[in-house]
Amino acid sequence: MQNWLLPEYIHDMLPDEAQRVESMRSAVIELLRRSGYQLVSPPLLEYAESLLIDGEDEKHLTGQPNDRDLRTFKLVDQLSGRTLALRADITPQVARIDAHLLNRKGVARLCYAGSVLHTIPAGLNRTRELLQIGAEIYGHSGIESDIEIQQLMLEALELIGVHDVHLDLGHVGIFSALVRHAGIDARLERDLFAALLNKDTTTLRDLTAILDEEPRAALRALPALYGDCRDVLKRAREALPDLPEIASALDDLEIVVDKLNPSSIGIDLADLRGYHYHSGMVFASYHAGSHDAIALGGRYDGLGKSFGRARAATGFSMDLRQLYRLLPVKAIEPGILAPYGDDAALSDAIARLRASGEAVVVSLPHSADDPGELQCDRELVLREGVWQVAPILNNSI
Repeated sequence: MQNWLLPEYIHDMLPDEAQRVESMRSAVIELLRRSGYQLVSPPLLEYAESLLIDGEDEKHLTGQPNDRDLRTFKLVDQLSGRTLALRADITPQVARIDAHLLNRKGVARLCYAGSVLHTIPAGLNRTRELLQIGAEIYGHSGIESDIEIQQLMLEALELIGVHDVHLDLGHVGIFSALVRHAGIDARLERDLFAALLNKDTTTLRDLTAILDEEPRAALRALPALYGDCRDVLKRAREALPDLPEIASALDDLEIVVDKLNPSSIGIDLADLRGYHYHSGMVFASYHAGSHDAIALGGRYDGLGKSFGRARAATGFSMDLRQLYRLLPVKAIEPGILAPYGDDAALSDAIARLRASGEAVVVSLPHSADDPGELQCDRELVLREGVWQVAPILNNSI
C-alpha cells in the first residue's frame, strides 16, 4: 500500500481550505469573546469514562452501547493500564471544566474550538476528523440562556457566510413528561423512544395499545406535530395532556419563536435525538447545501452531575470543515514576491508591507520560484533607488 494514502474518511486540508477554516474559526471565537464567552482548550485524550459519561442513560433506552461510545476511538494507556479515549465531542470536557476546575458560583460562559475524531463518518461526505467549535452557558436554567445560545449560533453561521438557515426546535421534556405521568416502564420507554426516533407510526400504534386513552392519544400524536411553528404549537396544546411540564415546554418554544428571526423556523416534537443527553429544548440548523444538520444544540442540565456538580447548561456546536464545503470558493489573497538580499531598504520595505497586512514571500537564492505557485501577483522591484510594488506580468494566478 502506498504510504501517502490516508485512512478512509480522513482528509488533509490544503492551503485554500486550511486558511479559510482558520479565518472562520478566529471570526467565530472573536464573536463569542465579544459576547462574554471565555475560551478553554481541553486535551484531545482523556480517560474513557470521563468522555463517555452519558453511556448508562442511553444504554437504558436503546439496549445497546451509547452513540458516543460507538463513535469513540479507544486505546490502552501504557503508563496506567487504563482505557483512554480520543474525544468524539468536546461538550463533556467543557462540562468537566465548569464543574470541577472553575467551580464558579454564578453563570459561566465558555467556548472552545478543536479537533474531534469519530470511528465512523458523522454524515454523508463527511470526514471522521471534525473541527468542532461551540459555546456553552452554565449556571442558568431560564429560557433566556436558551435564546442567547440559539441567537449566537445563528449569528455565527451568518458571520462565516452561511445564509438562508432553517432552524428546527424540539423539546425532549414533552416525551419524558408523558412517560413519567403514564407510569411507563423502562422497557416500553425504550421501545417508544425507538419508534418515535424512526417515525415508525405502525410500531408506535402497537406499543401504545395497552395504555390509557390520554397517554395513548398523546404519544400517537407526536409524529404529526412538526412543521410550521404556530400551527404545531396550536395543535400540540389541543392534542397533548394539560400537564405543567408540557405547558411549560410549549410556552418556552413559543417564546423562542417570537424572539428569533431566522429565514425559516419549524418545530418537531417527535425529534428525540439526544434524549439520553438533553433535558429540555433542543435545536438544529439546516441548509439547502447539506443533507445533515450544520449546527446542533440544546439544554443538558444533568451532565455536570457525573463530575460532582450538577449545573443547568445549554450550548451549541458545529463543524467548521462541514461548513467550509457550503461556502463558495474563495482563493487566498495574492501576495507580493520579494527578492533575497541584505539591502536595509529592502528589509524595511518588506517589514512595512507585512505590518500593513500584506503577505510578502522572499525568493530564496538559486530557487526557481513560480509566482503562481507562491500565490503572488505582485513583486518588489527597485526603481530609481526606491523599492516599489509592481504587478507581475503574465502571472498565472
